[in-house]
Amino acid sequence: MAANNRRMSGKKGAQVGSGGQRRRGLEGKGPTPPAEARKGHKKNRVANAKAKQIVRKPAPRGRGGKGTSEMVVGRNSVVEALREGVPATTLYVQQFIDNDERVREALQLVAERGGIHLMEAPRPELDRMTNGLNHQGLVLQVPPYEYAHPEDLAAAAYDEGKDPLIVALDGVTDPRNLGAVVRSASAFGGHGVVVPERRAAGMTAGAWKTSAGAAARTPVARAANLTRALESYKKAGLVVVGLAADGEVEVGELEALGGPVVIVVGSEGKGLSRLVGETCDFRVRIPMPGGAESLNAGVAAGVVLYEAARRRA
Repeated sequence: MAANNRRMSGKKGAQVGSGGQRRRGLEGKGPTPPAEARKGHKKNRVANAKAKQIVRKPAPRGRGGKGTSEMVVGRNSVVEALREGVPATTLYVQQFIDNDERVREALQLVAERGGIHLMEAPRPELDRMTNGLNHQGLVLQVPPYEYAHPEDLAAAAYDEGKDPLIVALDGVTDPRNLGAVVRSASAFGGHGVVVPERRAAGMTAGAWKTSAGAAARTPVARAANLTRALESYKKAGLVVVGLAADGEVEVGELEALGGPVVIVVGSEGKGLSRLVGETCDFRVRIPMPGGAESLNAGVAAGVVLYEAARRRA
């Protein structure tokens, strides 16, 4: 019996098992993953390629960005800005200021408008804030202007079922001219004004005052490159019309003003820049029987906007 047991054991000592590997190998591995998830499969390669395209896709365009904050200094300037509705966040008043009619009016306007903080500050602090300018004890802080994107102007017009009427300024550096153009655009049904990001006037407090409140109703967009913005408008179906003293067509003869159009106004001295002029579909002139050589940007834009509004009426 003992011999039989020895024959059955075969080997001395404990036998090494599989550790359950054979048993686990026989178990199922779950449902087969879809082809898109199987490495090496054609559909997996296609899915990976699409994912890379999504990662490389540029982010949606933002708006035109913000300007810089501004300080309006001096009693007359502050009162005028408050009268004209220039946006403001804070009115700084010097401690122990001599109270005169302008100071009282500034305080009254701030109270009537609401939403403007009133802060009292010592004179050295106001001197520091204004870099030593003659602030006369009143400093008004104007928040950065939020510019639209150029494409937003045309899109908003189309959403309303209207043909876009937009003004673009090329090399206009005087904020008062910008404000005048914004005012004219608002008066004649324009959908906005486009300005270049560099070497051009922006929506400062001076532009707000000249617009006489129209800047609150008519958006201003800022373009990193004006020529590319105009080309984008052309692709969207707008006609680009540039104003030039030697234009081939008189403004009253241009039927395109009755449809979707961008009116480009250059600087009073240099006119349209070369690239912008070459981008225009038409170059029009304003007849001036009185013999004036040129009009400033605000007046010129107003004349053409009136003609566009007349054709759309």
